Amino acid sequence: MPMTPHGGALINRILTGAALAAAQEKARTLPKITVDAYTAFDIDGIAKGMFSPLTGFMNEEETRNALDKMYLRPGIPWTIPILLAVSQQEADRLETGSEIAIEDDRGTLAAILHLSEKFSVDKRELAEKVYRTTDEAHPGVARTFAIGPVFLAGELDVLQAREVEFQELNLTPAETRAAFEARGWKRIVAFQTRNPIHRAHEYLTKCALEICDGLLIHPLMGTTKSDDIPGDVRMACYKALLEKYYPADHTMLSIMPVNMRYAGPREAILHAIVRKNYGCTHFIVGRDHAGVGNYYGTYDAHYIFDEFDAKELGITPLFFDHTFFCKACGNMASIKTCPHGKDHHVFLSGTKVREMLSRGEAPPEEFTRHEVAEALIRWARNA
Repeated sequence: MPMTPHGGALINRILTGAALAAAQEKARTLPKITVDAYTAFDIDGIAKGMFSPLTGFMNEEETRNALDKMYLRPGIPWTIPILLAVSQQEADRLETGSEIAIEDDRGTLAAILHLSEKFSVDKRELAEKVYRTTDEAHPGVARTFAIGPVFLAGELDVLQAREVEFQELNLTPAETRAAFEARGWKRIVAFQTRNPIHRAHEYLTKCALEICDGLLIHPLMGTTKSDDIPGDVRMACYKALLEKYYPADHTMLSIMPVNMRYAGPREAILHAIVRKNYGCTHFIVGRDHAGVGNYYGTYDAHYIFDEFDAKELGITPLFFDHTFFCKACGNMASIKTCPHGKDHHVFLSGTKVREMLSRGEAPPEEFTRHEVAEALIRWARNA
């Protein structure tokens, strides 16, 4: 059976039927705030239970617990505050205890917030504890310093689920759980990615699948950095690989519409919790998981799991070292399994790969399947 949701119950804050109709009518009369796409994705994550056990935006006590202790409350690990930021001017016109209509970046009335609290947190502290840096070159830090100084807390009633590109693959946690059960999968491993799957990724996902019944390839499709490879290009790569190189009876593709925070170790824990809510029992944690630049150590995202009680976290991490093709071994390997030096290893930096693609050159087959290379070349030529 799929894993018990974080906190014990899968949250669903999306209204339906008469309750929805009444809330939509009420929302038109309420004070209104407008949020950006990033916050709209967070609302969706709360609404569909991806962020279970959250039922709304976190209050000051929960935020302090997450920052200082990496727990939402005793027994419930939580590493990154999910916050609704507004300007001081907006905060001053909103009354605690009132209801607030939230309009999303698309001009849709997305939710009603039951405003329970207004509070502030020092932004440098927030950045330092979540991202381990206050350098504004870090995308998460830059966003933290750019948002309003006041946070609004309270439960959400969500009026409309957010639809995204590849909506047909946007399965909710309830839907993935049902799919796993229908397939008879009891041990399900999730693979987090925001990049195309290269041979190294293929190797570690198949190693993980050897000990599990099913593999959920679960690319993140919320907001990402502007220089990340676009979602449609990545999706073409995933589909090409699944068609030819993965067993259909043991592999499933679904997207995860959650923002990329680039918070390294803390985000690795959050990603594991989210996959637990989707029903997964195991979670792949690779090299520099959720990292950006040189802000985190290569395996910091592995070490942070030692700081949590395994039963409280409730999902089994699978740690993988740096993987590559070894010419001497004649196959894929890792630094754990290969005795040969780096001169035998096929490894290309992201910069090198982009240069090759822009010239119309395919990286070597040992690095990436030719179907993936072709999709990336088409993108690079038009980028």
